Amino acid sequence: MTLDQLLILHPWLFVWCSLVLGLIVGSFLNVLVWRLPKMLERDWRAQAHEILGLPPEPRGPTYNLLHPNSCCPHCSAPIRPWENIPVFSYLLLRGRCARCHGSISPRYPLTELACGLLSAFIAWHYGFGWPAAGMLFLSWGLLAMSLIDADHQLLPDALVLPLLWLGLILNCFELYVSLPDALLGAVAGYLSLWAVFWLFKLCTGKDGMGYGDFKLLAMLGAWGGWQILPLTLLLASLVGAISGVILLRMRNAQTSVPLPFGPYLAIAGWIALLWGGQITDFYLQSVGFR
Repeated sequence: MTLDQLLILHPWLFVWCSLVLGLIVGSFLNVLVWRLPKMLERDWRAQAHEILGLPPEPRGPTYNLLHPNSCCPHCSAPIRPWENIPVFSYLLLRGRCARCHGSISPRYPLTELACGLLSAFIAWHYGFGWPAAGMLFLSWGLLAMSLIDADHQLLPDALVLPLLWLGLILNCFELYVSLPDALLGAVAGYLSLWAVFWLFKLCTGKDGMGYGDFKLLAMLGAWGGWQILPLTLLLASLVGAISGVILLRMRNAQTSVPLPFGPYLAIAGWIALLWGGQITDFYLQSVGFR
């Protein structure tokens, strides 16, 4: 019996394998979320020096997703392999560095746990096959983008654009929707927020959102087609408005303080991809259209 036959015959084995894989990927996402913005900042600074004709900055040590090795944020002691087991190492060390006993943010195990649970749910929802594999990649990407946008108000093209193209490629084989629906979804997703951006700017003279939000909605449209866009925007706007009011009151901040919209788009798009049809049908039935 081959591995794929085993996973098909035993769905819960696929769910458990996806859970473990998701925990491991979540550990990598912690690195990605921390380092990618810093890598982009270094690239932007180098490009700015070149454009302005300034002497290049001294080259520092190699810094990418693989080097240097992960270390304690307090004492810079390297993290040993047994201290880097997703979730479990954090619990065993009680959330502290093994050397300096400095506290480690609970965000790291929470990200790993969220990635693991999302992966397990995708495996349970789709079963073993290509649709599950594609949605795993998309879910990991959306989680990383949401965390980066929450921290830096940045949706990196290095994450958004490859996933946009991947969605179009997968839908060449109609994995989720037809290719025409996917293409229309990508175009309509971008242009809808682009139009809102310029309408808001013409009325107020201010930028209402970043261009990364346009690309993110285009990416979601490339995966789920134009059909998911109205529900995605509705859910994202509703949750974003409620969360924004709560956050502003908690922080005693002004309404002019910008808040990231990417996480709300990501969550709403993920929900629309999985249950968009059922939610729409339920709404239409409840208001008497069907």
